Amino acid sequence: MSKKSAKSGKKSRTRFRDCGVPPPPDDKHFLSDYTLNNRADERGIREYVERQARDEKVEHAEQVKTERLLGRIYDCWDVHTNKGRWWVITSPTNLYSQQHFPSLDYTLSFHVGVMARVAARDARKPEDAHLKRLSSVWRRWEDAAEALEVAEEAEEFQAIGMRCREAMIQLVRSLASSEMVPTGQEPPKRADVIGWSEHITNTIACSSAEYIRPFLKTIAKLAWQAANSLTHSSSATRHEAAFVLDATQAVLAAYSRAIMRFESGSPERCPVCGSYRISVGYNSDLDPPYISTCERCEWSTLPNEPPSQ
Repeated sequence: MSKKSAKSGKKSRTRFRDCGVPPPPDDKHFLSDYTLNNRADERGIREYVERQARDEKVEHAEQVKTERLLGRIYDCWDVHTNKGRWWVITSPTNLYSQQHFPSLDYTLSFHVGVMARVAARDARKPEDAHLKRLSSVWRRWEDAAEALEVAEEAEEFQAIGMRCREAMIQLVRSLASSEMVPTGQEPPKRADVIGWSEHITNTIACSSAEYIRPFLKTIAKLAWQAANSLTHSSSATRHEAAFVLDATQAVLAAYSRAIMRFESGSPERCPVCGSYRISVGYNSDLDPPYISTCERCEWSTLPNEPPSQ
């Protein structure tokens, strides 16, 4: 090609863009000039894809569809990279190779289904620190939650009540000690959930908020009674089993939080910035096993590692 032809080609490209005529389909770098994406959203999608597909560089990202399903908004993006194309669907965000998912409608249906299953699983998932501190207790409750997913008959729903009873019995056995019983009083039997919840609560619920102690005692008593009723009900239903499972989860979560706050001695406010955003973690390999961290300034009770020699 002559220099004159090359120059004329360059000029024609400039006029080509200025006139608003679409660029050649293989010229992805210019596609963004002709789309109406929100630039902040587009930048977030580009960064997400390049983090997930580490050896690929995004050349074009275009929002092609938005749908509201089950109260949630899903934005669908068509993303071109130097090696292929992806569908990126938000809320929460995930990406799918267009080589394996050529249809966007199919991919969106697949994404919604997967996210619904993840949400259902996480809704019944205990906090990580609680699970570590009271692993045997939460394991029994998770067994009950898994059993409910496949239960169909009244006898199986009754068994959910039995598993919830076992979880609460294991809770008081894990937390109870003879020192909690006032001098001169007879200790409750090992499986006496209501009796032991009184002593455990009086010991670990040292908060200045006066409603904490009666709240813990009340939910333990009511959940235990509900689990007993379900266990002995020959006409037990799924609704009743789900109610008892949720009530038991509330008891385990409340007592997990109370015992961790009591044992860790974590401050109510950060000693550095004064923030109330203090989280408490648990690691049995440490001594003491509790780690308090400020979510605002990252202050932590975790000791600094000694300098390497």
